[in-house]
Amino acid sequence: MSLLIRPAVPADAPLIHSLVIDLATYEKMPDAVAATPDDLAAALFSPAPRVFCEIATWNGEPAGFALWYYSFSTWTGRHGLFLEDLFVRPEHRGRRIGKALLATLARRCLDEGLTRFEWEVLDWNQPAIDFYEAQKGVLMRGWIPVRLEGDALTQLAGSAP
Repeated sequence: MSLLIRPAVPADAPLIHSLVIDLATYEKMPDAVAATPDDLAAALFSPAPRVFCEIATWNGEPAGFALWYYSFSTWTGRHGLFLEDLFVRPEHRGRRIGKALLATLARRCLDEGLTRFEWEVLDWNQPAIDFYEAQKGVLMRGWIPVRLEGDALTQLAGSAP
């Protein structure tokens, strides 16, 4: 059997969109995806992209993806890598594809001198938590993600000097 991890190319935008929908469905939020394939293509393949994607294939069949971007730590004074989404289609799980995607990004971190590799996991997703802990990932239990969007974002922006 053959596993290939490769950078996404513009023709992958519909595939990436399909994988995002699969992920949202798995995370019990299928109606939350507002992005279109064109939105993803514009973000991933602009002249100066700020987000990147790796595609995993198994015997030539799309099996999963990792979508990521560079972060920055003021404490280390260096960039890191933030994994926004990691997803392997259910029929391809158990083949070490998720680990291969993580390892590919870990290798990028080392090759580029990045100091951190971070991501988030839903607190109810015990299989993912177990998988990440098996990779020696440390759950940052003292940190609470914060999000501002929609009307709240507009309201706060309206108070800018």
